Formats: sequence, C-alpha cells, structure tokens
Amino acid sequence: MTSAHGDSAPGTHDFDIVDSRTAYSGAILALRLDEVAMPGGRVAQREVIEHHPAVAVVALEDDDTVVLINQYRHPLGRRLLELPAGLLDQPGEDPLEAARRELAEETGLAAREWSVLVDVALSPGFTDEALRVYLATGLSETERPEPELEEADIEIVRMPLDAAVRAALAGEITNATAVAGLLALVTARATGAPLRAADAPWPEMPTAFLTRKSAEASEK
Repeated sequence: MTSAHGDSAPGTHDFDIVDSRTAYSGAILALRLDEVAMPGGRVAQREVIEHHPAVAVVALEDDDTVVLINQYRHPLGRRLLELPAGLLDQPGEDPLEAARRELAEETGLAAREWSVLVDVALSPGFTDEALRVYLATGLSETERPEPELEEADIEIVRMPLDAAVRAALAGEITNATAVAGLLALVTARATGAPLRAADAPWPEMPTAFLTRKSAEASEK
C-alpha cells in the first residue's frame, strides 16, 4: 500500500537498519549508532542505548501497606522513593526469580503470591530498556544478603497504598517504575482487570545487551 506521493501508507513502512556501529559498551549499557531507512527514501541516524532488562516489585502487606525503598540515584544527585528493583544481568535469567532475589536483597522480604502488574518500555525514544513490575503479597521475612555500594544506604519505607498513590500524583514519588506500578495496582482494583500470571510471557524483554556481553566474554 502506498500514499498518493508514492510513499508507504502511514503505519506500513519498514524501518530497516542500513548500517550500525557501537560507540560505547560498558558494564550496564551500550550506545549503538544506527542508520535507519525513513519514509520517502531518507536515511537518518538514531542513537540507541542497549540496556539490561529489569524487574520491580510492588510488595504489599496484608494491611495494604506498600514496602518502598529510599535510594540514592547518582545521575539525579538525590534519593528517590522507589520500588525494590534490579537488573537481569545473566543470560537466560528468569524474570520472576530475579524479582524474588531483588525483593530479598533490598528489603529482606519474601512473598507467597506473585503476579504481573504491568510491563513498561521506559524511554523508547532512545533506549530498549524495559521493565516488568510484579505484585507480591503474602510477605514474610527472609535472609537479606549484606548490601554493598548504594544499597548499603537504602532506607526501607512502609507507606499505606493510598498515601503512596497520592504521593505519586503530588510529585513526591517520581521514579517512573514506582509510579507505573502503584497506579497499575489501584487501576486493576478499581476496574476489576485481571492480572497476568507471574510466569506470563514477556515478548518485549530486551536481549541485545545481554547478547552483546556474552559475545564479548566469549572473545576474551
């Protein structure tokens, strides 16, 4: 299908990568420069940050208290109220198992019931970074590994769910993952929308960076 000008109709163009090179490859991200075929025959450069996939957890206690963490974030130079979260940094790692690990490492908690709240493409204009947010209930204490680096400074903050939602709407909780998870939970409750099973497929989980790091490791 083409437009009156001979171009592809809107929504049908194939944005093929004509050329690609790596500008930087670090510990948690890589910067890739792609030359992409645009409608009308032009080619444009797009900067793409490859990133590990990540998981986060809305850990909800029986009295509707949500367990948050207050963590220092160096790019912003301040602490943010967030959900317990972390990266999937091993090829083939199961997202649910990563979520269990991060909940234990950052809060010293385990959960009996798990479900998927929402999947988020965090900033698709320049990065493939994506994150899955779980709901965890039936909480209990578990062994917490000795924290390191910024995690050694994490403050655990318990807040009623409705107060956390109000804090997000008031601009007091601004971490995108926390805002998405909290609002997804109250929306699901208000609408009766069913949550996905904890092992639901995650087709948009990014793999480029993990594949890259595996290739780099095999070359050493």
